[in-house]
Amino acid sequence: MNLIYLVKKKIILCLSILFISSTAMAQSDIPVEKTVTSSGYNQLEILLLLTAFFLLFVIWAFGQVLLVLSRQLLEKNKNAAKIVSAFLIVTLLLTSQTSSAQSTTSADSIKIISNYGGLSATAFYFFAAVIAVEVIAILFLYFSIQNVYKGLTEEKGSAEHVSKLKLLWSKLDRNIFTKAAPIEREADYLLDHNYDGIQELDNALPPWWKYGFYITIVVAVIYLLNFHVFNTGKNPTQEYAAEMEQARVEKEIYEAKNKDKIDENNVPVADATGIAKGKEIFANVCWACHGKSGEGGAGPNLTDDYWLHKGSLNDIYHTIKTGYPDKGMQSWASVYSPKEITYLASYVKSLHGTKPVNAKAPQGDLYKDTDSTKTAKPDSLNTRIATINN
Repeated sequence: MNLIYLVKKKIILCLSILFISSTAMAQSDIPVEKTVTSSGYNQLEILLLLTAFFLLFVIWAFGQVLLVLSRQLLEKNKNAAKIVSAFLIVTLLLTSQTSSAQSTTSADSIKIISNYGGLSATAFYFFAAVIAVEVIAILFLYFSIQNVYKGLTEEKGSAEHVSKLKLLWSKLDRNIFTKAAPIEREADYLLDHNYDGIQELDNALPPWWKYGFYITIVVAVIYLLNFHVFNTGKNPTQEYAAEMEQARVEKEIYEAKNKDKIDENNVPVADATGIAKGKEIFANVCWACHGKSGEGGAGPNLTDDYWLHKGSLNDIYHTIKTGYPDKGMQSWASVYSPKEITYLASYVKSLHGTKPVNAKAPQGDLYKDTDSTKTAKPDSLNTRIATINN
C-alpha cells in the first residue's frame, strides 16, 4: 500500500510542475505581427514536446512499478507465471512503440505555415495522437498495477470478494441452465455404470431443455386445433391465393384513384408545352426515318391520311410504345416514360395535313379519325402546334 501511495504522490507532483510551467509559458506569450512557421521557435510545440516526454517518463515509472509487483506476484503464485509474462510483454511493446513515436516527433521539423498556434494541422494532430496514446498507455498500466497489487494482497481461497453478479449467475446456472449436482455431493449421484474408470452421474435434465420441450407440446396442440379441427388456419397454398387476391384488389383500387395513369386505352391530349416537348423528342430520334417535318423517308409519311397501323392517338401511342421490329420500328418504352410517349404521340398527331415538301407517297390504309375527343376543338392540336411554331 505504501508503494502505491508513493507512486500516486510522485504523479501528482509531476502534474503540478507541468501545470505551473505551462501557465508560465502562457503568461510570457507576446503577440508577434509577422507570420510564424513551424520551423522556428514555437511555444506550443515546446509545450507539446514537454508533455509528451513527461507522459513517457510516467509510462516508464509505471512500467518499473509493474515489473516489481509482477516479480512479487510470481514468487507468491507460480501458476500465474505465463499470464504475467504475456502481460509484461504487451506492456513493454506498448512502451517501446510510444518511445519510437516520440523520437520521430522530435526529429521532424515542420516546414508548413502554422495553423494551430504556430504548428501545421498535420503536426498538431500528430502531437495530439501521440499524447492520446501515451495517456491510454498510462491508464492501462495504472489499472494493471491495481490488479497485480490486488492479487498480492488477497489470500488464496478467500470468499470475501465474490461479486454479486457471480452469485446471481451461479444461482441461474443451478436452477435454470444446468441443474447439475454440486461437486461436493457428486458421490450421492454416481450410478453403478463404470466404463474403463469413467463413471456416470445421475444429473437431471437441463431445465431450459425440459421447459422448451413442454412449450413444443403446447404449440403442437394449438397447431392441431387451428389447422385440423376448427379449420381456422390456412395452409401455404391458401395463404398464397389469399395474398394474390388481396394484391389484385389493392392494385385495382390504386389504379382507380390514379389520375395520371396512361396506357393504350387512356392517352390524354397533350397541351402546348407537352407538344413542344414531343417535338424535341421527334427532332432527336424520329426524323432519321420519318423526316424532319414528318414527310417520310425510310419510314412512312406521317402527314397524310394513310396509316400502316391506324392513326388514332391511342394507336400512335401503342406503335411508339411497343414498336414493330419486323418493319423497322423499335419499341421506345424502355427509353421514354408514358408521359413522354404521350407528348410524342400528340406531336405526331398534330402533323396531320401539314403537307410538307417532298412528302413520301401514301402507305397503308386510309384512316378517318371519327373520335371527336381526339380531333379539333377550340384548343385543338393544330392550334397548339401553330402557337409553338409562331
